[in-house]
Amino acid sequence: MASGSPRDDSPVVESLENNGTKDATVGSQLPDEQLKAIKKVIDSLYAYREHDGHDPSKVFHRKVNKRALPDYYEVIKEPVALSTLKYKLQNRAYGSFADFVRDCALIPHNAQTYNRPEAGAYQDALVIKSVMERELKQLAGEKIISAQDATLPDLGEIPPASPPPAEDEDEDEDEDDEDDEEEEADDSEEEGGKRKRRRGPRSQTATMKRDATAKEDGQKGTDSDPRKKRGRPPRVDTPMEARIKAILKGIRKFKNDADQIMVHQFEKLPDKTTMPEYYLEIKEPIAIEVIKKKLKRKKYQSLDHFMRDVDTMFNNAQSYNQDESQIYKDAVLLQKETQKLADAEKSKPDAEYVMEEGRLPLPNGILHNGELWKVGDWIHIQNPNDVTKPIVAQIYRTWQDSEGQKWVNACWYYRPEQTVHQYEKHFYPHEVVKTGQYRDHHIDEVIDRCFVMFCTRYSRGRPRGFPKDKDVYVCDSRYNEEKHKMKKIKTWASCLPDEVRDKDYEMDLFDGPKKTKKVPTPLLHMLKENEMETDEAPKVRWGADNAPPIWGAVHKGPRDENQSPPPEPTPSPPPQPPPPPPRQLPPAPKYETPSYRRISEVDTRMANTPDRTAPPPTSYSNQSQSHTQPQVPHYNPQTASPAPVQYNQYAPQSTSSYAQTHQHGSASASYHSSQPDTRYPQVPQPYRINSVVPGATTTSVRPHEVFRLSEQANAQIPEEIRQQYQQDEHGNVLFFTAPPVDVLPPTKEGSAMGHTARYLAEKLRRKIAMKKKRVAQGLPEESEEPEPKKVKPGFDEGLAGQIQTLRDEALQVLIDQMQDGTEAIYRNIYGTQQEQGARFEEARAAKHQAEARERLAAATDLMRKKKESETIPMTGTGVYLDDLDPRY
Repeated sequence: MASGSPRDDSPVVESLENNGTKDATVGSQLPDEQLKAIKKVIDSLYAYREHDGHDPSKVFHRKVNKRALPDYYEVIKEPVALSTLKYKLQNRAYGSFADFVRDCALIPHNAQTYNRPEAGAYQDALVIKSVMERELKQLAGEKIISAQDATLPDLGEIPPASPPPAEDEDEDEDEDDEDDEEEEADDSEEEGGKRKRRRGPRSQTATMKRDATAKEDGQKGTDSDPRKKRGRPPRVDTPMEARIKAILKGIRKFKNDADQIMVHQFEKLPDKTTMPEYYLEIKEPIAIEVIKKKLKRKKYQSLDHFMRDVDTMFNNAQSYNQDESQIYKDAVLLQKETQKLADAEKSKPDAEYVMEEGRLPLPNGILHNGELWKVGDWIHIQNPNDVTKPIVAQIYRTWQDSEGQKWVNACWYYRPEQTVHQYEKHFYPHEVVKTGQYRDHHIDEVIDRCFVMFCTRYSRGRPRGFPKDKDVYVCDSRYNEEKHKMKKIKTWASCLPDEVRDKDYEMDLFDGPKKTKKVPTPLLHMLKENEMETDEAPKVRWGADNAPPIWGAVHKGPRDENQSPPPEPTPSPPPQPPPPPPRQLPPAPKYETPSYRRISEVDTRMANTPDRTAPPPTSYSNQSQSHTQPQVPHYNPQTASPAPVQYNQYAPQSTSSYAQTHQHGSASASYHSSQPDTRYPQVPQPYRINSVVPGATTTSVRPHEVFRLSEQANAQIPEEIRQQYQQDEHGNVLFFTAPPVDVLPPTKEGSAMGHTARYLAEKLRRKIAMKKKRVAQGLPEESEEPEPKKVKPGFDEGLAGQIQTLRDEALQVLIDQMQDGTEAIYRNIYGTQQEQGARFEEARAAKHQAEARERLAAATDLMRKKKESETIPMTGTGVYLDDLDPRY
């Protein structure tokens, strides 16, 4: 908000209006008449407005920020702003009027030197220069200054404009700027027509950037593909928000006697560096730009809440400025007119504020399938191109159409395989990139929840209370779909909806920062062998209209400016020395029994000391690796897929861990190191049929894997189609990375498995060949019936029956003796209460058994979770043709 003239005169004004009574305290030798003339010129520069209300001096109020534009001070050696003129005047720093004129001339000269002729700051500098010349000429006509002092000095020739710099769009600010431009465009329509050019942005940086971008875009042209076009979420205003916007537009119609739009003086707050006294007197400073920002952030709960801020703004102007000042009079008038506009808006029914296409905003969210979906929620949306990779998005708008259907507008986040990037680009696991795609989706298209974290927080923890079975992604960059450029995100809040930018979420922190290593692009296999850096950028493959690309592309072009070079490959570990040969031990003494030797071995291992009687650890490990056990068919918990029976395979990982535990002599240490961190979802591994112990020297064979789709993806397959394929117990279609083995039913009674048709056919061919050979040699044919098993010599079936009968009788006698002994114990302990004591002991035994079962169940559950952590679900991972078929 412009401050105008303060109610309590500043030191400069006081010294100029008291006939120079304070001249003795300052070093300037200028007469008071010229000091007043300098103040008049400065006030004229601040107050000048063009016919459309544009303020050309706004960009020159203060010096350029070094952090925003560091090279400015390398080009401009004498930076000057209007605040510089006010400061020097206030401190009587001008030794002559010519010094002031030179500072005035530096303002437009610097702007013309640094900016391009088509830039808004350059055009505003020409207007300010003409105002300076007009004011100085008027002072010369009044004989206050000489004609020589009224002429702006020649500060040198304006250098020609350099070639346009490479585009470096700061999208963190562009999204806000786009919203501001839309509001300004609406305001300009209310002021009687659109401006020919938009000028006076908040900084010269934004002016140069926007103009250079527009110029470059005009030369290159734009891509007409609507699927690439970046956009913004639609406007869905509640009746209260529509009333507020109508009031803000209405107050822009009023002009003062100088034909200036009154509200322009209240657009921005005064500069703190040039007017610190304003903030000492005004305890609650507010301006139109602050009110608009609060409206965007959904801070206003009612129209009265908004009117309170408006009244505070006008009361501040009346409190700080003098009663006879123009800004005081404008504040009084605008306050009355604003109240009239508010009363008129309150009298209108809500039906008059229905948005285009009959949209009715739902600010409290949408209740669907028992869950509330509101602005700011991260969601998975159905992807018609690939049901295994739902669209990652964030809700920006919620509304209901004229037919009662509920909709959301969401910003898409692409997966790496859906973008076009340089082939050396690396990504985080589960990384997504923010796009400029804001699409409308019916609420039925929302699948479930997910979460996207900024890269700086992803390594520190996870959102508190977020379900562990939901996907959590990491975001590091923005992606421009038209130019195929990725840019690091500077401020995460700029990527979020206005309603949630000021909100934060709690986290469950890790014990320490989690190191996440980037992985190569998943599209590296798509790079052509003969591709050159100069080749045309490849194109993405599109599918459905309202969906991301089916897949992106990679190229050999130059890396982006902010793209890090690929990481150096990890060096191979140094070769390990061969294990020492087994030590030859002397024979054990004759008096040492086997039981005593085994106990000493256990004691030696538990004491973590070398075992001198046991074989070396390497020999034990090798024996464990060669040991085989038949595997029982089971379902993997994560994939719910049956693992085929596999015999004669390498020992599972647990066998190696057991050998390693005994090798190091610390069972507890090995146990804790092998347990996954179950606080958060782990990256599961797929079930692998051919399990190989690490370090085993075998031929590298791709293991067979079994997958299943997610519940949502599986539901997309029609029921009649699913019935034609193998399914698990939940009705999910199973996918195998290798064709199934054609196993026929067993032909022999009692056999566990049959043989393949290929094996049986080969066996039959061999049998026929052997038969022909015997016939050719004149030998008799072999009998088809299997020979009966030979009976061992000396075997008597009657004797075997007698042995079995005696064994059963002896076992029954042992059982009876144990029962009698138990009753005798109860009788000695409990006496006459033998039966009660027996029941008590049985109950205690049952309790111990139950506890043992619970411990067994807990151990089984722990092993199940461990197996779950070794599986990879289809959702969130890339599966490519070369993974399934080596021909690709």
